[in-house]
Amino acid sequence: MRFLGWIFAVLLVALTIWLPTLFHDKAEYSEQVVSEVVVTVPTITEVPNFNDFADVRDKKQAFFGYLAPIVKAENAKIEAERNSALELENITKNGTKLTKQQRQQLETIASRYNVEVDYDDLEATFGVLMRRVDVVPEALVLVQAANESGWGTSRFALDALNFFGQWCFSPGCGLVPDSRVDGMNHEVRKFDSVNASVRSYLRNINTHPAYFDLRRLRAERRSAGADVRALDLTPGLLSYSERGEDYIHELNSMIRVNRPIIVDVLEPNLNSAPE
Repeated sequence: MRFLGWIFAVLLVALTIWLPTLFHDKAEYSEQVVSEVVVTVPTITEVPNFNDFADVRDKKQAFFGYLAPIVKAENAKIEAERNSALELENITKNGTKLTKQQRQQLETIASRYNVEVDYDDLEATFGVLMRRVDVVPEALVLVQAANESGWGTSRFALDALNFFGQWCFSPGCGLVPDSRVDGMNHEVRKFDSVNASVRSYLRNINTHPAYFDLRRLRAERRSAGADVRALDLTPGLLSYSERGEDYIHELNSMIRVNRPIIVDVLEPNLNSAPE
């Protein structure tokens, strides 16, 4: 009996050690499965030679195809943040106070979009936040990238991975434009990856005061339950270029002309795409 009791005790200790390990392994496996279903894109640090394409359509297709996965991935991150912010907003609408963890989540999102959280007026806080935490139509991003980078062939795209002509103002932060006027100190910002360039552009559109009109137009479309299309938002980019209205007209023309190619890249199974 003592021998059987000793065996039983050994088995009990073994189970005590083994079962938590089993559950821990299952938990780790579950997290691994979740991480595998998340859509990600690699970090891109090289730009193809788009001048190798003799056919213009092939060149455009290659350019849009090169950037589209990155744009969609960065927009997906913004969409996830927007959904989180909407959930928090819905919690507060019925008078329920946010928990400490929820407040931290709100403050983290707000900080990324340069929004100050006012707990005495959360309605106003969420009003600003929901204008800023929103996606930019892929067609608009792709066309602006093509316009600003010369279809990926400019010096700034090739040497600085900067596809949107974004500036910086610290010496050595980027490349000095050949046409920079005397007395100016800006440089064209250098990025570590194309992903970072796209991310910075989207943040710029969503936070800079110069593009408030774009965010207002987008919010109006949202409120009306309408699709947010590239052509609806181009008037909000008036300050993006010194060319003003001519720049907007050029973007609109590029969106219309390249629409079939953008459709093939973004939604190959559709016969139409958002403009």
